[in-house]
Amino acid sequence: MSIQAPDRTAARSDGLRLVATAAILFPVVYLVSDLIEIAQGDFTTFRLTLTYIGEAGFPLFTIGLAALLHPRLPRWAVLGAVAYAYSFVFFTGTVIWALVAHTASWEVLGDDFGWWMTAHGAVMVLGGVAFGVGIARSEALPAWTGWALAVGVVLVAVASGMGNFERTIAASVSDAAFVGMGVALLRRSLRTV
Repeated sequence: MSIQAPDRTAARSDGLRLVATAAILFPVVYLVSDLIEIAQGDFTTFRLTLTYIGEAGFPLFTIGLAALLHPRLPRWAVLGAVAYAYSFVFFTGTVIWALVAHTASWEVLGDDFGWWMTAHGAVMVLGGVAFGVGIARSEALPAWTGWALAVGVVLVAVASGMGNFERTIAASVSDAAFVGMGVALLRRSLRTV
């Protein structure tokens, strides 16, 4: 009986599909949670649960994208992906806080975390811009997805003190960027099958 080496091509293709699917799914869940917040006005347990599910996936697929693209990304873009992913670890923690503390709204959550929210917002912006610009310049994925990520994270920061509608519009730009990245990767995966 002989032992065969694992098929690395198949494993890479499976990993690519998994990361691509996550890059589509989690931002869509996050966007739905934002749309629910617009409709309901403030936080609800259901809305925060969806937000948690969506945000918890961001670090995973962001690192997954960086791992898939790293041969074509500059080091600063990979570090940007790590910083962006880290910021979402923090933001996911704020959702847990909001669920446990029965926090009523974004404004109250901002008051609860104060400068911590600002500091991690800055990490998100710097990391997201670096990762987005790196993707746009690498030609590994459609350039618009990288530019949309870079612009989207800046818009999220600008809209942080605004209402639910404005924050949702800002976040939807980054969400669209990741969905576009996921779709591009899935198309690539289907072409290689």
